[in-house]
Formats: sequence, structure tokens, C-alpha cells
Amino acid sequence: MKLTKKVTIGYIRASLNILALVSKKKAARKAFDLFCTPMHRIKKKLPPLFEKGHALSFRQDGHMIRGHRWLPDDAGAEVRKRVLIIHGFESGSANFETYIGAFLKKGYEVLAFDAPAHGQSGGKHISLPLYANVIRSVCERFGPIQSFMAHSFGGLALASLLETYPHDRGTRVALIAPATEMRTAIEFFFRFLRLNQDIHIEFEEQIRKIGGFASDHYSIRRCMNHITASILWIHDNEDTITPVGDALRVREDHHENIQFVITNGLGHRKIYRDDEVFRQVVEFL
Repeated sequence: MKLTKKVTIGYIRASLNILALVSKKKAARKAFDLFCTPMHRIKKKLPPLFEKGHALSFRQDGHMIRGHRWLPDDAGAEVRKRVLIIHGFESGSANFETYIGAFLKKGYEVLAFDAPAHGQSGGKHISLPLYANVIRSVCERFGPIQSFMAHSFGGLALASLLETYPHDRGTRVALIAPATEMRTAIEFFFRFLRLNQDIHIEFEEQIRKIGGFASDHYSIRRCMNHITASILWIHDNEDTITPVGDALRVREDHHENIQFVITNGLGHRKIYRDDEVFRQVVEFL
């Protein structure tokens, strides 16, 4: 970790814990604001393939959402399947160029959008309910969509939507290292910043105000009881961002519509760049 980053994290950690001594509510509000704020935004030039796509945009809850649509060579076909690529936290659609090209070769119409506060989209903050609403809007504006590929935080947002969005066993979903439990992400956040646990209750109140539910509600394991889509779930044993333990608990529930693949040594971000993972996802969808 670079020295400047260490100093910044140290300052944030100290300021939040000092503020908690004065007001747990104010400290929790600032902590939640930080939790919803990506520290990094992809600023690299979009890959050449994006120049061949059609730029799309719409407003969602005050945010300008930007993305692209690519049409396959048989663009004149009346019946055409669509796939939506959903990126994770501090990522962006530009990271999935190889998947876009592969899906086009399979004859898919491909859609990919940057989440709020990510990539080309507007805003400084993102929450799970907001991301799920963005995915819903994409489905309603540019659908129907038969296939989905989601990484990390995008997987939890997609599951939160599919729980109540019309779909069936013919809907195909590839989840790559999905953030399975919101509670796990919060615990990691609190440990990383060494935050005083006294502000946790107020932090939970902020979550309820935003989405109407406690953090335990935002759980792929819970959502899977209401999802019938055919799912390929790929997770790595050495993932330190979205721990494989949460995924293994879902596997223990023995859902017939989920096929699990556990990899070794790929971690959280290398996993979707791995050639074998790439092959399995493209083949499945």
C-alpha cells in the first residue's frame, strides 16, 4: 500500500473514531457516506470496441447513467437474445471488453452500463438499492434481457433485482465472485478502518433509511429462495474481498438451478480475466 494511501486511511480512521466520541449518529452518517463512495474511478480511455457500440444514457434517481449497446452481425434478425454485463464496485464496463467481443460472436446483442459513481456515469455515491434500480431500468428500457453476467457487487445488485423481477429457468445468469452478503462487506469495512463498534447500530439505521431494510436483507443466499434462473456461480478459494465461505453456505442449500465452480489462486479480480473462467462463462451464456 502506498504511503499516501496509508496516511489517508489513518486520517479517516482517526477522525471517525474521534467524531464517534462526540456523536455516534454523525460518525455513522460519515462512515456510511464513505462506505458508499468509491475511492477509485476508472479513468482510462475506453477500448476501441466501445467506438463500435451505440452510446446510451438515461437518468436514474438523479444520476446520469451511461453505457453502450453492441449489435451482432445479424443485427436485422427479428428475434435476438440480449446479455447484460454488470460490473462490480470500483470497476466499470471497460474492464469487460473481451466478454463483449465473445458474446457478439455468439450472436448476442450486448449491453453494458457504468454504475452511478463509476466509469462514465455521474454521481459520487452508490448504494445497493440504487444499483438494483439502475439494472431494472436497463431491463425495462432496453430489454427483454435473457442473460446476465455480474461480478462482485454487481452480483448482489442483480440478485436483489431478480428476487422480484419476472424471470424463469430460461434466464441465464453467470455470477463471478459475487458479493454474497452485505453484512460481510460491512464487517470488512469496520475491520479495515478499525471503527468503534458503538456506531454500528446507527450505521444500520442509515441502511434502513436508504432501502427500507436491515443489512441482513441484502443477501444473495436469502434472495436465492425466490430466484429460478439457471445460474453458473464461480468463486475463488483465495478471494479476500468477497469470501468464498459465504458462497459455500449457499452451495449447502442445494439449489438445483445453481452450478458452482470453485477456483484456486485467482482471488477477486483476476478471476474474471482467467482464460478458463472466461471460456466457462461464455459457453454457459
